[in-house]
Amino acid sequence: MKDRGYLNQCTNLEKLDELSSNKSITAYIGFDCTARSLHVGSLLQIMIFRLLQKYGHKPIVLLGGGTTLIGDPSGKEETRKVLKKKEIKKNIVSIKKIFMNLLNFKKNSTKPVFVDNFSWLGKLNYIEFLRDVGSQFTINKMLTFDSVKTRLEREQSLSYMEFNYMILQAYDFLKLKQKYNCILQLGGSDQWGNITNGIDLIRRKLKKEAYGLTTPLITLASGSKMGKTEKGAIWLDEKKFSPYDYWQFWRNTDDKDVVKFLKYFTELDIKYIEEVLSKEKNINKLKIKLANEATKILHGDSKSKKAEKTALETFKLGKTSINLPTTKIKKELINNNLSLLDLLSNNNITSSKGEARRAIENHAIKLNDNLIIDKNKTISLNDFKNDVMKISFGKKKHYLFRII
Repeated sequence: MKDRGYLNQCTNLEKLDELSSNKSITAYIGFDCTARSLHVGSLLQIMIFRLLQKYGHKPIVLLGGGTTLIGDPSGKEETRKVLKKKEIKKNIVSIKKIFMNLLNFKKNSTKPVFVDNFSWLGKLNYIEFLRDVGSQFTINKMLTFDSVKTRLEREQSLSYMEFNYMILQAYDFLKLKQKYNCILQLGGSDQWGNITNGIDLIRRKLKKEAYGLTTPLITLASGSKMGKTEKGAIWLDEKKFSPYDYWQFWRNTDDKDVVKFLKYFTELDIKYIEEVLSKEKNINKLKIKLANEATKILHGDSKSKKAEKTALETFKLGKTSINLPTTKIKKELINNNLSLLDLLSNNNITSSKGEARRAIENHAIKLNDNLIIDKNKTISLNDFKNDVMKISFGKKKHYLFRII
């Protein structure tokens, strides 16, 4: 983990290192289910899960059916949207499918366990919980946590509901320790306070030791937070973000981030990475290596190779690859004077009609490789060749539309 740069903070690194070297341990990560998919910002902790499995340890994927009803205030400047139970359940089912690709389910001793914390949080008796668990926390300490301090310093409202989140997360760790002998919680750097709360609770209630480990906050060379682009999140569900777009995301990595991301998001041996770096001076070849390896982990080898082939056909050979992200469009929609602005914004090629208009003004939109300068253009059947039309936004984003 150290060699790959995964470690930010650990409560007792020497002791945890000794334990994990001598026996199999169980570790967990909690995921709030606020959407149908996780995004790439969660990937670093999942890469640690894969590493733990490789060395014989067991991961617990905690899907927060209970805590999602409240919302984690960590890193947030305003209250999260409160979701309904039915919506959260759908999100949990969808997120589980992503883990089927990312983790190893073949070996029983390291097979991941899925748990939903609603199974215990939904049964809590409020008075008993306040006496047994709430009594272990002081307001003084809770007010020192960054997730609370930041909101209060900015005079942004923090609901009592959100304020309770850190206690519920600590209780999760306690329950997992009791039921599965889980001794390690993993999380992003913003989870440090929540994690240490759980360790303190386990120590007080069970008189046993547990450990916490956080990963560093990943910022891109541009200064922006990992996982977001101008178009939105880089989702791990291929229904929301295609394998080709995922491949392109890694291929377009800033030169300054390539080495770091090869260590973070691939499973190439560290010595091999250093060897390749010493020999390969073409940064674009390294980016392709990164894109291939990262896409293979999430979507499999065949889809990774297909994405690379599509990129080669599109960018180097100048072809309209049939494997580009394709949207089906009804003929009657085209016959009803569909504007190019609507087509671009409604299909998330641009974030809005305003952005679409500016893109045309800046000569960034091409239709079948022909530059578009008319903001009022409507799409007609003549724009389709063999029922297929290609739209390009800048040099790197290409999309196909197929008549059905």
